[in-house]
Amino acid sequence: MKKMLGKTLALVIAIAAVIGLGESMVITKENEYKLIREFGRVSKVIDSAGLSFKVPFIQSADTLPKEILLYDLAPSDVITMDKKTMMSDSYVLWKITDPLKFAQTLNFSLLNAERRIDAAVYNSIKNVISSLSQNDVISGRDGQLSEAIMDNIGGSMDQYGIEILAVETKQLDLPSDNKAAVYERMISERDKIAATYQAEGQAEAKVIQNTTDREIAISVSDAQAKAAAVTAEGEAEYMRILAAAYNTPERAEFYGFIRALEAARASLTGSQNTLILPGDSPIARIFTGQ
Repeated sequence: MKKMLGKTLALVIAIAAVIGLGESMVITKENEYKLIREFGRVSKVIDSAGLSFKVPFIQSADTLPKEILLYDLAPSDVITMDKKTMMSDSYVLWKITDPLKFAQTLNFSLLNAERRIDAAVYNSIKNVISSLSQNDVISGRDGQLSEAIMDNIGGSMDQYGIEILAVETKQLDLPSDNKAAVYERMISERDKIAATYQAEGQAEAKVIQNTTDREIAISVSDAQAKAAAVTAEGEAEYMRILAAAYNTPERAEFYGFIRALEAARASLTGSQNTLILPGDSPIARIFTGQ
């Protein structure tokens, strides 16, 4: 009987030791924080992966996520600066940066954190949209809107140990009942702007064309005047050289002789090679020797 009691006691002690060891071990993963609480108060924050220990049955461990979290806001109405209603549907990327502050202010609750994020982001979206006209909102969805929303949020979530990484808009559109009318009005306005730009462009093109045509006409006129002057100079030089070449009676007579031969050769072409000349013709004098 004593042996059985001893074995039972040893077994109980062993089981208690295993349970106590299990209760004292804290395993922290890469994507989480472990917060050690003692009598409800956080006494230690573990932010590195690995094995840690706590006092069993006195201390307890709570887990908070360390990775980036996604919160999807419910679609809601927002009013633009020109009192037009639009539908906003957005989501938020956020993470816990200070687990101790998060635990103290939000009581370890992700639901409480999402409620705070929802209120902060919705108010920021409402403030930003209310400072823009509907046309600016529709034409400004290329990232500038998200930047303005993030700037408006600022560091308001730091007090909860939370950092909002991004606010992205899934949909920011008009209510279905007036969407077609607004789009038609915007298209009409854009057509008017395009027509204005086109008219200004055509007017500017006409000015450039007229200026170019005038410059071309002036350049052609100058070139023609220079060509006429060069031609006149060439002809004057030709006449001067010709006069210098035949400035004696012998040279003049030789020139007349050559001209007569060229005239005769020009006349004796084709099948008609008979040349009839008066007796006093310069060509006739060549053959008669007079």
